[in-house]
Amino acid sequence: TRERTLATMALCMSTSAFVAKAVRPAVRASAEEKPSSVPKRVTNALAAAALSASIALAGPVSSANAEIRLPPLDPDPERCERAYVGNTIGQANAVSDRILDLRKCTFTDKDLSTKTLSGALMVDADFKGANMTEVVMSKAYAVGADFTGANFTNAVVDRVTFDGANLSNANFYNAVITGATFEGTNLTGAQFEEALIGKEDVKRLCDNPTLVNETRFQVGCRN
Repeated sequence: TRERTLATMALCMSTSAFVAKAVRPAVRASAEEKPSSVPKRVTNALAAAALSASIALAGPVSSANAEIRLPPLDPDPERCERAYVGNTIGQANAVSDRILDLRKCTFTDKDLSTKTLSGALMVDADFKGANMTEVVMSKAYAVGADFTGANFTNAVVDRVTFDGANLSNANFYNAVITGATFEGTNLTGAQFEEALIGKEDVKRLCDNPTLVNETRFQVGCRN
């Protein structure tokens, strides 16, 4: 009935007012409390996510067109060793609880096969002759890194910045290459046989003057 409905509404309104009055002091008290400190591991996770997001939003990052502000070198003395473990969270989007900082590390002739190096910072790192078979490198930032003679067979090279890097004699047999940049990259003698290369990547590779002879045919250059 209408009378019962009105009574129910009045009861609900009075109850809401009572709850609001009771809760208000608790809210005020909690607002006055000193915020607790954020655990360091949470801070690291937020920093890693923010860096990955900045690179993701920019798309393929070209060092000639955009400046990426990188964090200071990770002070962890074991940071280079983390490459042998890699990232195991959010492989495609380079999401991790910690930045994989491999800058200036040396991996000459080392075995990094099947590792997930998504979101890794590889600036000026040495990967000469490294075994990178089936490695996953989504959104890695490898400006100025040396991959001379590295083996990328069956690797996933997704949105990697290779600007200024040395990829001479690197082998990308049957690799998947999408969204990568190669400005100022040395591609002399690199091999791309059977590689699956994105349309825009083909254009960027073919614009590189160090891509010559048979390698241009492998990539799919028209001239």
